[in-house]
Amino acid sequence: MRAFYHHRQSARLYWLAAIVVALALLGVGFVVGKPLAFAPGVVIVGVVFALFSSLTIEASDQDLSWFFGPGVWRKSVERADIVSVAPVRNPWWYGWGVHLTPRGWLYNVAGLDAVEISLSDGRTFRLGTDEPQALARALVPHATLKGGA
Repeated sequence: MRAFYHHRQSARLYWLAAIVVALALLGVGFVVGKPLAFAPGVVIVGVVFALFSSLTIEASDQDLSWFFGPGVWRKSVERADIVSVAPVRNPWWYGWGVHLTPRGWLYNVAGLDAVEISLSDGRTFRLGTDEPQALARALVPHATLKGGA
């Protein structure tokens, strides 16, 4: 079951945010005179940001799968269950991360572009990507390509 589509998108802004938050925690620790008291917070920030530092999307003949960071948490759907795909542009307020939107679940690490995927059971979700056209084309053999942004 070799992937014929594989793409990893990094979240560079996440790393900048992680550094800023970690430095802020350390700064507060020094101000209150207990820098080691904030060390666990710095470690937690580092781990959380590492887990969500990238989004990898893979498609094979059998399934479509995606995971954040090193792959600790992975989701997938069978290709046969995909009925349509559409490149879309998310409104800015949909944000980044994993959360429920009015259009279904969103999995995104950066940017506003995504591919909306509709399944045979009526569920819809979006995968954020910096190459929405390529992902949509990779899924077309099993699905209908709808117009999109």
